[in-house]
Amino acid sequence: MIDSDARRERLFFWLTAIVLLFAGLGLRDPWPADEPRFALVARQMVESGQWLFPMRGDELYPDKPPLLMWLQAIFYSLTGSLRLSFLLPTLLASLGTLALVRDLGRRLWNPQAGAYAAWALLFAFQFTFQAKRAQIDPLVVFCITLSVYGILRHLLRGPDLKWWLIGWCAAGLGVISKGVGVVALLVLIPAAFAWWRAWLGIGRVRGVAWLGGIGMLLLPILLWLIPMLLSVKASGDPALQGYADNILLKQTAERYAKAWHHHQPWWYFLMVMATQWVPAVAAVPFIAPRWRDALKARDSRVLLLLGWVACVLLFFSLSSGKREVYILPALPMLCVAMGPWLADVVSRRGVRIGAFIAAVLFAGVLLGAGLAAALGHPGFEDRLASIRGTVDGDALGWMLAAIGGAGLIAALILRPRRGVAALYAVLAALWLGYSFIGYPLLNDASSSRGLMRAVGAKIGPEAELALVAWKEQNLLMADRPARTFGFKRDFALQLADARDWQREAPATRWILLHDIALDECIDQARAVDMGIYNRRRWLLLPAAAMRAGCTPTPHSTPEAELAE
Repeated sequence: MIDSDARRERLFFWLTAIVLLFAGLGLRDPWPADEPRFALVARQMVESGQWLFPMRGDELYPDKPPLLMWLQAIFYSLTGSLRLSFLLPTLLASLGTLALVRDLGRRLWNPQAGAYAAWALLFAFQFTFQAKRAQIDPLVVFCITLSVYGILRHLLRGPDLKWWLIGWCAAGLGVISKGVGVVALLVLIPAAFAWWRAWLGIGRVRGVAWLGGIGMLLLPILLWLIPMLLSVKASGDPALQGYADNILLKQTAERYAKAWHHHQPWWYFLMVMATQWVPAVAAVPFIAPRWRDALKARDSRVLLLLGWVACVLLFFSLSSGKREVYILPALPMLCVAMGPWLADVVSRRGVRIGAFIAAVLFAGVLLGAGLAAALGHPGFEDRLASIRGTVDGDALGWMLAAIGGAGLIAALILRPRRGVAALYAVLAALWLGYSFIGYPLLNDASSSRGLMRAVGAKIGPEAELALVAWKEQNLLMADRPARTFGFKRDFALQLADARDWQREAPATRWILLHDIALDECIDQARAVDMGIYNRRRWLLLPAAAMRAGCTPTPHSTPEAELAE
């Protein structure tokens, strides 16, 4: 590839990446399950000035380390816009991951290898889907990728002590983002094998470098941990002590060794990789013989990349608790390992034709489903309403039809000789259509903005509002400060406290309640049915809906409702 072609390709790649990932920014609010939780915590940090202990309403939030929430809070402070700030950390982290993959492929092999690896990662379905969500996983993927990148810069293209130390520090940042950042250091297992067997192209690490690495690993962890633990000790508050115990023990070692939910079989992540890493993973059968030859030739580059991916797969597979996003950090390095041979794969006639057929079929399915939804039986809208709430089913149908039609036209223009580009074009149409059309259509129902706007209009600007059996999006989208009585606390206890609160000013105080918390002391005929949002029915209770002199039968909150 000559220099001018390389510059054009590089410019086109970054324009494509920025457009695809940032499309729709500012067009939606945080959506469940996790986005409203983190955005609520971040906003409360800014409003309260208390950043050390994350708060969810009036309760401590001990389930995740605070790095993502800190970043969201920083961007919220800078922009003043929740719609912008809650997505910026994950979007920027995803761009950073792409840059690391592209550069590592270039350094280990050549610019073409890095470019093909980055394109494969950008259009891998799970990567793009997660990049456009404000969850912790894109951030931890960046931290882990940076860690492996830095260690490999030192081992395979070094010595480079600076990058070795950066790699260890990034693993520490990964720990305070989700707790699993140390999986990056599993790359030292295949490195140890390469040292033992005297493989080609791998450098040694001196003792002082090991000590420096461990110190850099601990640095970001201790910068968070020491102030937090000192504050817990000084406060003498049992709630803060419970926070420390939860975040340091239950959400790390105990969650891995004795997972209490998301149980899946040992082969679960193989299924995730086969289905959610498309289309990139489809190249693996063609590249596997090249990997075999490279390993026979004792190529340390392939050994460390594939060995680390295998170690990560084994690590997460050994725990009974599994979610599809856990394995995502392995994808970037798999793409780097494929990079040197992807050009050959893409040039194969059968691959081009197969990719073109896949593009046409996928676009055709979207077009057909969209037309059927927009022009067909109204039951589609009814099903959407039962799941999401007030959603325009016809508009969503036309959205799918527009995506499918645009993708089909692009694929036919590119033709089979550019089959992979045709498949990428259909995927680009999907992400752009979903971002620019789907975000506004789904936002009111998905974010609970529609629910909370309707609640505000019903009770009037002077009324007070309390939430019972609430979700984070309800408090986040409320148009006024809302009173809460715990989040994970038993719903019956929340409702009892809410009743006492309402009795103090019955004319102006209302309770918004998820119907799972209803008891026999609520007169449903006097409740205001606010509809279904996020698969939950919500009722607005005036004081008149509370039966006088009634004592509710004690009952407990279902565990499924308390689970994160």
